[in-house]
Amino acid sequence: MKKILVLLLLSTPLMVLAQLKKEGAAPRVKVAQGTLEGVDESGVYTFKGIPFAQPPVGELRWKAPQPPKTWQGVRKAEKFGPRPMQRSVFGDMNFRSDGMSEDCLYLNVWTPAKTGNEKLPVLVYIYGGGLIAGDGSEPRYDGETLARQGMITVTLSHRLTVFGFMAHTELTKESPNNASGNYGFMDQTAALRWLKDNIAAFGGDPNKITVAGESAGSVSVSAQMASPLAKNLIAGAIGSSGSLLGTLSATTLAQGEENGVKFATMVGAKSLADLRKMSATEILEATAKQGVPRFGAVVDGYYFPKAPVDIFMAGEQAKVPLLIGWNSEENNYRSILGKEEPSPANYRKAVQNLYGSNAEEVLKLYPATTNDEVMEAATALAGDRFTGFSSWKWGDVHAKTSGKPVYRYFYTHPRPAMRPEMGDAVAGLAGGVIRGAAATANRPPAPKGAVHSADIEYAMGNLATNKVYDWQPEDYKVSEIFQQVYLNFVKTGNPNGLGVPNWPAVKPGQEPSMIMIIDKNTRLEKDTTRPRFQFLDQLSSKK
Repeated sequence: MKKILVLLLLSTPLMVLAQLKKEGAAPRVKVAQGTLEGVDESGVYTFKGIPFAQPPVGELRWKAPQPPKTWQGVRKAEKFGPRPMQRSVFGDMNFRSDGMSEDCLYLNVWTPAKTGNEKLPVLVYIYGGGLIAGDGSEPRYDGETLARQGMITVTLSHRLTVFGFMAHTELTKESPNNASGNYGFMDQTAALRWLKDNIAAFGGDPNKITVAGESAGSVSVSAQMASPLAKNLIAGAIGSSGSLLGTLSATTLAQGEENGVKFATMVGAKSLADLRKMSATEILEATAKQGVPRFGAVVDGYYFPKAPVDIFMAGEQAKVPLLIGWNSEENNYRSILGKEEPSPANYRKAVQNLYGSNAEEVLKLYPATTNDEVMEAATALAGDRFTGFSSWKWGDVHAKTSGKPVYRYFYTHPRPAMRPEMGDAVAGLAGGVIRGAAATANRPPAPKGAVHSADIEYAMGNLATNKVYDWQPEDYKVSEIFQQVYLNFVKTGNPNGLGVPNWPAVKPGQEPSMIMIIDKNTRLEKDTTRPRFQFLDQLSSKK
């Protein structure tokens, strides 16, 4: 009987006790759908372009992701899959994808494990790009560096823009859940579920999956925590610059449906069937038309039973440790002042235009009496309005309602200058660079702090993959600290450890008084920003 039991265990679909690589051969793993063959990258095994769902094409366009089909024989997993349908809105985001297609639901795994029984912690990183651009193949998200330090890293791709987030009355009617929209978030959840079921084959621990992201990726992390479909799939969360609690906030299903009907009318589609008959390229190009609504999260009653902020306030989110941070120059002072000179008079006028009767209180919280102070204060206000507030709100509410530790950081290290060969290029908001006339028209003042998305290469250990900037020794020093923060948190749910200054968690029922400053001199400091965010919270609740 014992012999039969052993044979049964050894023949299970995942073969978790098997070696990943035989001498002289490419690494292989057996997952639920079949066998994958990856690449040995000098000791880290990579498996790219793994389908975690069926291609969302034809009748599956604007439907929840369906489980992937099985395959016969050995499937090569040597290159990234196609990136999602998207327009070039943030400059050159430097993709390594196999073209662009609706058929985009693939993930990528970097594992240092040599057998399937090592139970390594897992980091799943979701890309940014405003839910309208980005891909898991971008070099800045590459998982090799962190994988070499004892954990498995994963990137994924999900549907974007109209393909990922359009709601419509006909879609709601055909849905068994009487809901529509949020397909991009559902894709992310499907990837997490696939990993939960299969990551052991790569040497990972299915009960130790941490999901992370920056900007729209960070918003996506908050979505995974909020949704009852996903919250039991993760053991930890890392958010950088944004959440659904203020950035790309969810609209009502009715508003989402109205936007979908408006889009259909604009493209001349009289029915959902007409929309599904259109080519992906036709639909994508139509999103560039003037007046096309923006597609984002909706409170559909299914993926989000109620508004995400209400889910967090009620303590119904994933009860997991949270590492949350934002950057010192998330947005530029020009988003407050426009083309006006940064003088105290112009600053006061701009704040009055934005805040009306609340302007005096804003000016007290973001004071400035000189031109230099105006640039500093307006930069802080612009950053808080963009992603700072929603990041703070996420951490603040989670600390109050989850019973789990929250660790907060403020990233302040400015990137170095671009390399001389970059010429007149300027950095794009979400990554990549902008050149030519567009660069001239959009050239911002030289940043003094950490701009939006600047933290990614530092935290993932990928400075060397970015050939745009003239990285200096101090940049690599900052990257080492940032990597260690991620490694510690993914492995233990706590960023404290070797190389990181003592970092107390925010405790339930206790107002946080300290915040970690991540810079070339990483340190714990007294947090003086809480009154700013509390005031912005009051304004937000009045809307």
